[in-house]
Amino acid sequence: MSAERNTKSGFTAQERAAMRQRAAELKAQERRGKSAAEREEMERRDLLDAIAAMEDADRAIAAKLDEIVTSVAPQLASKTWYGFPAYTRGGKVVLFFKPAAKFKDRYATLGFETNAQLDDGQMWPTAYAIQSLTTKDEERIAELVRRAAG
Repeated sequence: MSAERNTKSGFTAQERAAMRQRAAELKAQERRGKSAAEREEMERRDLLDAIAAMEDADRAIAAKLDEIVTSVAPQLASKTWYGFPAYTRGGKVVLFFKPAAKFKDRYATLGFETNAQLDDGQMWPTAYAIQSLTTKDEERIAELVRRAAG
């Protein structure tokens, strides 16, 4: 798949694939007319399947991130969002992990959406580049997740 922009649509093949993934996620949600607990379980399974399908380096980071989030912010629900592992509160994405291989980037991204409570003055970071994780990085992520989860 080429990472070059398509001049007709303005989106790369990877971006179009992510949009198709999101549309499939939304259709799957509509079909899941089960109890809230069953839907959460299915969305959790989707997230774990998405992590399992990643390339080795991304999978290792995503698995560690999942471990951190589920331990420090168990109140956040798991789901996929544009095919990315994401964690939500009240149905709104709080944070997500974008694997490097998804768009052939040189680093993965840990991102926080506006529902995250990371406000710090008038300007603060909402995304972090990750190439690998150290213990110190994991501690920093745990603190960010605690704050973001509120």
